[in-house]
Amino acid sequence: MSNLKDFFGKKVKVINLGIPSFADDLKRQNVEVIHTDWRPPAGGNKKIQALLDKVETWQNKVNAAKGAK
Repeated sequence: MSNLKDFFGKKVKVINLGIPSFADDLKRQNVEVIHTDWRPPAGGNKKIQALLDKVETWQNKVNAAKGAK
């Protein structure tokens, strides 16, 4: 079993989600990083996300009905 001392002696690899400047800072420090341009659905607006969820549910029902014919 490795201890905390062993962990810090190893090469760090990072997956960065969302904020590009975090990935840029890590790259400048020669840290291996993969950046993903992720954002919360509907910009994090819960009301809009709830509406989008309803639309998706409706679309699924329509598609299922089309396939049932």
